[in-house]
Order: sequence, then C-alpha cells, then structure tokens
Amino acid sequence: MTERVAIIDYGSGNLRSAAKAFERVISEENLDIDVIVTSQAKDISQASRIVLPGQGAFGDCISGLTAKPDLYEALLISVREDKTPFLGICVGMQLLADKGFEHGAHEGLGWIAGSVRKMQPSDPTFKIPHMGWNTVEIKQSHPVLRHVKTGDHFYFVHSFMFESKHSSDILAVAEYGGEFPAIIAHDNIIGTQFHVEKSQEAGLRLIKGFLEWGR
Repeated sequence: MTERVAIIDYGSGNLRSAAKAFERVISEENLDIDVIVTSQAKDISQASRIVLPGQGAFGDCISGLTAKPDLYEALLISVREDKTPFLGICVGMQLLADKGFEHGAHEGLGWIAGSVRKMQPSDPTFKIPHMGWNTVEIKQSHPVLRHVKTGDHFYFVHSFMFESKHSSDILAVAEYGGEFPAIIAHDNIIGTQFHVEKSQEAGLRLIKGFLEWGR
C-alpha cells in the first residue's frame, strides 16, 4: 500500500516549496510515497505522515489551524491518538508549544512542553530576525537525524524561539547571540526551527530521515 505524506494547508503559505522538497527526496530514493497538500480532514486521517509548515505570526497561524474544526480534530486524533509521525517546520514547530508570546499571549497545541518567546541575543549588534544559514549541534540521537550531523548548515528565518521545559525534548541547538533549540522532539512528534525545504542538501537528508522513521 502506497504511503501518503499530508502537508497541511491552513493558510500559512510556503506549501509548494515544502511539497517539492519531499517529492524530490521521494523521487531520488525511489520511494512508494505520495505527497498531498490538503486542508481536508479525511486526508489527514488517512495520511501515514503529517507535515505542518509555517510562516508568519504565532497567533495568526494557530488561529488559522483551529479555525478549521474538522481538520484540527483529525490532526489531534492522528498525531496524539494514532501516533502518526509528525513534522513541524519553523512556526509549525513553534505551534507545538503550550503558549506563544508574539503580539500577545496565545495558546499553542501543547504537544511539547514549553513556550515561544522573542529572541534576545546577548550581542546587541545581532539583528532580529535571525535570517540566514547557521550550523546546528546535535545533542541527542534520533531516527530522523540519522543522515544529519553536527556542523550541518540549515536555513533560518525567525524572530522567536522555542523555550523547552524539558531538555530531553531538545535534539539539536544553534547559536545566535546565545543558544536556542533548532530541533525538538517528543514521541512521534519532531519539529525544526529552520526551514528544511530551503536548506538544500542537509534539509533533504533530514526529510529522508523523516520518511524512513518507523518504516
């Protein structure tokens, strides 16, 4: 049976580039996996892997996601009950937190304990948003990171960072006037602060690991 990756369309944008990155890895690895960009609950329920991209403000993104009750409910069941492998990208990762404090306080998904707060580099000459290529340091091994190593470069665009309540949920960190989580994970859920779809070879290797996870 052909597997399916569902990339959730909840009005956040940046969907086609994410789909193309997954399609490229699937083609290069000759995998029997389909990719669909969708806002339909039934597609989420039937997916073997789920991806939540994101760009924009935390509050707008969580509102866009929860404004589709059927989609939101299907996502909760698939990820939290059925334990479908899930990848959150950039703001899609930040939404995993309990709360986000961008333009006020907003409830997050609450799937990984922590909060999202504005970056405050120790060096005031460091500009916000943090934008560009940065290396990561792997803190813990994980199946999704089997093709990724410390020193790999990934592409970041963000002004806020995930403050994890538990260090055990932090798989990798990056440095920008202070250390911040670059990859977090808990159970069947993993999130990247960087854009895997814009991170060229290293991003494709991480996608490969995600597609292999649990197979």
